[in-house]
Amino acid sequence: AMMKTMSGGNCTLNVPAKNSYRMVVLGASRVGKSSIVSRFLNGRFEDQYTPTIEDFHRKVYNIRGDMYQLDILDTSGNHPFPAMRRLSILTGDVFILVFSLDNRESFDEVKRLQKQILEVKSCLKNKTKESADLPMVICGNKNDHSEIFRKVRSDEGENLVSSDENCAYFEVSAKKNTNVDEMFYVLFSMAKLPHEMSPSLHRKISIQYGDTFQQKSFRMRRVKDMDAYGMISPFARRPSVNSDLKYIKSKVLREGQSREREKCTIQ
Repeated sequence: AMMKTMSGGNCTLNVPAKNSYRMVVLGASRVGKSSIVSRFLNGRFEDQYTPTIEDFHRKVYNIRGDMYQLDILDTSGNHPFPAMRRLSILTGDVFILVFSLDNRESFDEVKRLQKQILEVKSCLKNKTKESADLPMVICGNKNDHSEIFRKVRSDEGENLVSSDENCAYFEVSAKKNTNVDEMFYVLFSMAKLPHEMSPSLHRKISIQYGDTFQQKSFRMRRVKDMDAYGMISPFARRPSVNSDLKYIKSKVLREGQSREREKCTIQ
């Protein structure tokens, strides 16, 4: 089987390509996308706001002896390069669309993003034999704010996902860590990924254990009943645009589809 190699420190981890996934986080500016990612990776909330250009993270898991890799693309809310956002959608396997419950415009942006994702992925799907499933969570952040500041009703968010069993709606607070873990649990379940990828269902391991991390006999003495471990790669770098384009091209050609001139345009 094809393998992807992840290096970190002095260790090299091999992950089967079939167990490698990309999670793409999209939404308007200042809605809390990076805060949700920080909760997922570190269990922390950063009070200071720093605009995101594009952040890339990688987490590797050993779950019952099998290796998994989750790449996380935290995108810019300003999306100054529409072609890059389209490419991010094309390469994504699971999606989190974030808006702020106290910002109506950010909810409208999520509706546009949801439509764009469905259009872009259906274009790719027509050229491959990919399944129709498109795991997606629509996430209303900042539910810790008073109801008097709310601009989006719960039923409006729920209506966006009512017709799709692979799409779920959650109201969360990255600041208070409310419903964040539950949201990831449901997202991974819809994607048919091990639910142990959720933040609270695996033991966090530091890079110092990297050399033994991928061994099927890997266990921590202090943990008796847990057989799922996760480790953040501190040196992960986003694959180049060229690599992403080659990935999409190989996915299309690998399925043996006719090579017509019609394309899923990136522009």
